Amino acid sequence: MDGTVNLIIGILIPFAGTTLGSALVFLLKGDMRQSIHKLLLGFASGVMIAASVWSLIIPAIDMAGSQGIVPWVPAAVGFLLGILFLLALDCVIPHLHMGSDKPEGIRSNFGRSTMLVLAVTLHNLPEGMAVGVVFAGMIAGNTGISLAAAFALSIGIALQNLPEGAVISMPLAAGGMKKGRAFAMGTLSGAVEPIGAALTILLSSLITPVLPYILSFAAGAMIYVVVEELIPESQSGEHSNIGTIGAAAGFVLMMILDVALG
Repeated sequence: MDGTVNLIIGILIPFAGTTLGSALVFLLKGDMRQSIHKLLLGFASGVMIAASVWSLIIPAIDMAGSQGIVPWVPAAVGFLLGILFLLALDCVIPHLHMGSDKPEGIRSNFGRSTMLVLAVTLHNLPEGMAVGVVFAGMIAGNTGISLAAAFALSIGIALQNLPEGAVISMPLAAGGMKKGRAFAMGTLSGAVEPIGAALTILLSSLITPVLPYILSFAAGAMIYVVVEELIPESQSGEHSNIGTIGAAAGFVLMMILDVALG
């Protein structure tokens, strides 16, 4: 029973982070300052890079070695498949990045706010998968992934989801949307994370030997989001150095969480 409770709490923590971040729309007035926006984007990218290395790729390599597989093969194959998977979704799902007026993906009649939410939802998916596969590794019991390490990743993703929730809800409210609806849209963008986590846990439990591939797959998907969206947005225009500082802070914090708790 305790294991089930821990699992449910673990996959819901990142979603709680998005919800709390979206709730900032009720506390703060006006639009978010550009420098703060870049700092938060940089922080999120730093967390995701560190999580990809310490929580996903390194465990995938260690797990493959313990299974008698050439250690780098699952890490390399899974990583590249994760990149290709997000690339395919990026080309198909209609979405609009913050600060851009040119939609991406297939043509649609979706409104601007819907496509903004879809953009955030798209890059929340690999985060949910990452949390799910790490908890799946913990459940398997023979992967070297501890409960503390699984929760470290979940907490790290939640911390970077706080600014992500604010980044989606506050600009929507500043653009004229009612705060209640802006909060709901921001929260909705994070709903894919527990769903993605649950599906990944189910898949991993059915075919445990592929866990190293799924771990590195989630890492590749997260790195795609960082390189495609977070870093370019944090480095565009003025205050790019603030985005770099945010990335360094996020990386160090996630590394400390993983090493200290893992």
